[in-house]
Amino acid sequence: MKRTRLAVIAAAAALVLAACGSAGEDDSNPVDNDVAKDAASQFEDGTAMKALAESGKVKIGVKFDQPGLGFKKAGVDIPTGFDVEIGKIIAAKLGIKPSDVDWIETISDNREPFLQKGTVDFVIASYSITDDRRKVVGQAGPYYVTGQQLLVKKGSNIKSVDDIKGKDVCSVTGSTSLAQVEAKGAKVKGFETYSQCRDQVLDGSIDSMTTDGSILLGYAAENPDELEVVGDPFSTENYGVGYSKDKPELCQFIVDTIKEAEDNGDWAKAFEATLGKSGVETPEPPKMDPCP
Repeated sequence: MKRTRLAVIAAAAALVLAACGSAGEDDSNPVDNDVAKDAASQFEDGTAMKALAESGKVKIGVKFDQPGLGFKKAGVDIPTGFDVEIGKIIAAKLGIKPSDVDWIETISDNREPFLQKGTVDFVIASYSITDDRRKVVGQAGPYYVTGQQLLVKKGSNIKSVDDIKGKDVCSVTGSTSLAQVEAKGAKVKGFETYSQCRDQVLDGSIDSMTTDGSILLGYAAENPDELEVVGDPFSTENYGVGYSKDKPELCQFIVDTIKEAEDNGDWAKAFEATLGKSGVETPEPPKMDPCP
């Protein structure tokens, strides 16, 4: 797993270019839609999968401001990124094309409410699996593993997590990252989006930004003369697909769909089309948790 985490973190060196690439901008899908024809007939009556397949529509919550994971350019209907590609794989299994997916911007603080209220059917938004979250929503996975790091202005005296005690550190409200650094003595500040947090670091209002290393390297690549990622990863973040606990049958559907993509190479193709644009070796996909 260490190799996987390091590969994923290293992959973000070219995330900005990857976010601007062709993945996600058309109806191409890692899973052949012919396999998903008449998808509704594959599912039992009364299941969430049957209802979604019959409707021909699905609402998927993704980030719009995370290059390489979930990123939406102005004027483009379909976001790009690895999380988005996972969403396409799930939608295709339901017989739904990317153009028929309602891609809904989802920030860290509204992921649980969106699932509970039915605003989205799935959340695939750098959504770390935790025991607390699994008390209120379902999380299937992990389909992806990364680790928390720090983003600072070049020349900062913060070189690792050991240097953040008493420092102002930001991330997004509702993320696990803030709790991690607060426990290490940092003074934390939450923002709605990662880009707002990054801007505070750029103008010197905040000493450091923290979240998953893959995200931070994307922002550093946008500002290579001003920002840098420092220190080794100090956490392990397991990304899962969120779903409503009112629809528990979705868990095994998600796990089976992603496992199929891992086995037939579509998971690797999704990685290579997004984070893998940096040229790093495609990691082995992580082992997924059993469903409750």
